[in-house]
Amino acid sequence: MMDQKKGLRTWLEIDRKAIKNNYTIFRSIIPQTSKLMAVVKSNAYGHDLVSFSKEISLCGADWFGVDSAVEALALRKAGIKKPILVLGYTLPSMLDQAFDADVSVSISSFESLKALEKVKTKKTKKIHIKVDTGMGRQGFLTEDLKKVLDKLSIFLPRRQAGNSQFPKIKVEGLFTHFAAAKNPAFPKNTYEQIGKFKKWIEALRKAGFEPIIHAAASSGTLIFPESHFDMVRIGIGLYGLWPSPEVEAFSKDKYFLEPILTWKTIISEIKTLKKGDGVGYDLTEIMNKDKKVAVCPIGYWHGFPRAFSSIGRVLVGGKRCRVLGRVSMDMIVIDVSQVENVKVEDEAVILGKGGKEEINADELARLSGTSNYEVVTRINPLIKRIYI
Repeated sequence: MMDQKKGLRTWLEIDRKAIKNNYTIFRSIIPQTSKLMAVVKSNAYGHDLVSFSKEISLCGADWFGVDSAVEALALRKAGIKKPILVLGYTLPSMLDQAFDADVSVSISSFESLKALEKVKTKKTKKIHIKVDTGMGRQGFLTEDLKKVLDKLSIFLPRRQAGNSQFPKIKVEGLFTHFAAAKNPAFPKNTYEQIGKFKKWIEALRKAGFEPIIHAAASSGTLIFPESHFDMVRIGIGLYGLWPSPEVEAFSKDKYFLEPILTWKTIISEIKTLKKGDGVGYDLTEIMNKDKKVAVCPIGYWHGFPRAFSSIGRVLVGGKRCRVLGRVSMDMIVIDVSQVENVKVEDEAVILGKGGKEEINADELARLSGTSNYEVVTRINPLIKRIYI
C-alpha cells in the first residue's frame, strides 16, 4: 500500500474484509430465493463506484443499483456484466444507450412510459415500474394503477410474440421505496405502504406480468422480513453504516456491521502558537495558552465541512486533536499539544480508527447536523480510494 500512497496528501483506505463481512450479514438475513441488489449510486456512497462494484460483485451481489444512466454505463465500461437498474430518472436522450448496454431503467411517470416508444434499439427494453406508496417522491400513485395497466397491456409477452408491430419492452420489475422504515417502534407507515404495494403486485400478476418484486432497502431488510419479496436493495449497510440509531439499537446485538472506510491525511507543518495568538480566517479562535499546533492539508473542498470549525476532531498518534479556528478550503489547524514525538508527514485520521480511538461517520454527522449518508457521499471523489 505504501506505493499507492506515494505522493498523496490525503487518501481513503477501503477494507475488503469488512465489505465481505457486511455482504455476508445481509445475505444471511434474506431468503435464499431472494436476490441482493448492491446500491452503488453516488460514487458508491463515496467509496468509488467502479472499485466497490467490482469488489461486491466478487462477494456475490446479484444486481447493481445506480442513480443514473451515466453511472450504469461507467460500470459496463469497467466490465461489470451483472444486471444493473437505474433507480433514478433517465433522460429520454439516454434511454437508447442504456438499453443498448443491457441496462434496466425505472419508469415512474406516464411521460417516461411514453418516451419508451421513441427509443430505437435492437435490445429488449427492460423496465422496472416504480410505485409511490407513500414516499411522495418518485413513482406512480395508487390511483394510476388502472391507467398504468392499460398502457402496459401491449407489453405482455403473449401479445409481443411474433408480432413486430409491438415494441420489445419487458416489464422486468415492480418496486417501491419506504418513507419511514428506520424506526422499528413505529412500523405503521411501512405496513401501510406494503399493503398498497401488494395491490400493485396482485394486479400486475393477474394481468399476466411476472416482474421481480422489490421494496426493502437496508432498514426494511433488517426490520421487516415481510418486505424482502424477490429482491432487496442494500446501500448504506454494505458500507458498514447503520441507516439510523434506531435500526442500530434494534440490530446491533444480532449483527456486527463494520465501517469499510478510513479517511487519512498527513501533518504538513508544526509550530507553537503563543497565548493570545489567533488562528485562521477572521481569527475566530484565540489561544488561551501556548499550544503546539499542526496543519493538515484538507478542508471543506475535500469534504471536511466548515461546520467543524473549532469543534471537529482528528486522530494523531491515537489521540483526539481538536480543530482550531475556522476550517479553510484546503487546510485545517489542529491542537497536537498532547501528542508526543509528532512530526511532519505523520498520518492523521479524519474518519475511522486510530489506535484505540475512533471517529465514525455518525459522530461527524451529529457535529454537522446531518446524516452519516451525507458525511461519506460528500467526500471529494477526486481523493484516491485505496482498496486493502
